[in-house]
Amino acid sequence: MAPPDPAFERLVSGSRLRLRGKSAFFATLLLHAEIVPSREVPLAATDGERVYVNPENASQLSPDAFDGLLLHEVLHAALSHLPRRGPREKAKWNRAANLIVNGMVAQAGLPLTEGSRRDEHLEQLSVEEVYVSLQDDGDGDENENDLLDGPPSDAPPKGKRPGDAAKRQWDQALAQARSVEAMTGKGTDPLGLHRELRRLESARLDWKSQLWRFLARTPVDFGGFDRRFVGRGLYLEALDDESLQALIAVDTSGSVDDEAVRALIAEVQGVLGAYPHVKATLYYADTEAYGPYELRPGDDIPAPQGGGGTDFKPVFEKAEAAEPDVIIYLTDGYGDFPVSAPRAPTLWVVPPGGLEDSGFPFGDVLRLEDGQ
Repeated sequence: MAPPDPAFERLVSGSRLRLRGKSAFFATLLLHAEIVPSREVPLAATDGERVYVNPENASQLSPDAFDGLLLHEVLHAALSHLPRRGPREKAKWNRAANLIVNGMVAQAGLPLTEGSRRDEHLEQLSVEEVYVSLQDDGDGDENENDLLDGPPSDAPPKGKRPGDAAKRQWDQALAQARSVEAMTGKGTDPLGLHRELRRLESARLDWKSQLWRFLARTPVDFGGFDRRFVGRGLYLEALDDESLQALIAVDTSGSVDDEAVRALIAEVQGVLGAYPHVKATLYYADTEAYGPYELRPGDDIPAPQGGGGTDFKPVFEKAEAAEPDVIIYLTDGYGDFPVSAPRAPTLWVVPPGGLEDSGFPFGDVLRLEDGQ
């Protein structure tokens, strides 16, 4: 193993110190990042775990440009841009992810590297949405190869970890960054309202897995599609081009406490973020249905309404008229059910302490467990 390079370590530590003065949020993320030298990368790259920097080329940048470069790669890793790619086309996905991260770096007041591209509309979306929106014309960042499938050969070895260990590490880093930001009040978190983070942080349930069976077309409908690949996740890109109309109801009756309501609303963001083309009609409900609110992925969730008793029938009456692909009712389950099941399939999402599964007269029950 090569000995530490004092000049490289000074370069990285200087960036961490400068960002500490600018944003506690960004500084905390950089403290969690393992940044190592590699002369195989032109400037900088990441494999989702570590950030690799070319010492000679990076040292030619101005201090603030180097800060922006490091932040660019750290954000790729923190936002799980590598594992989220799945079977999608690599260069196009890299272009989509770069648009997202370039916008974040620029909003932080840091310069972008030469040749970087921005799109002020697309950079507000999730990377999945940007990917679907991009044309296959190759018009993108010069740095379209900074998302690596593995470490460069000249990088120091790293210990073997489970496949999801890096994601857990970055989830913890994001949570700690927000906590430090809130405690110190030093700077502002420019990513706090970005739909990339709203998409990643909220839901406890894996809505991508839960909802694919309700899409307008499923893998068995794809002409010439080899179903043997389904288990390997290779249908996901096709599903990303499909649409899903969901009717979502959140129980805001007096039997559901504020913490449970917040947990249920978090799942609404998970539903919206599951696929780029999810369309959702949201209702809040007690003995009445309040809405409708038409939502797309990344939209802000309106403030809850309600607080009375619980009657599920008004929402299902709305569903009969709307004919959604799926009804998702987030509730503790204590209330008056319709006499008959609706035509659309129903998913009941139940917080801890909710009604037992056997108490629901129809539909499938998904449970939010404590600490899930």
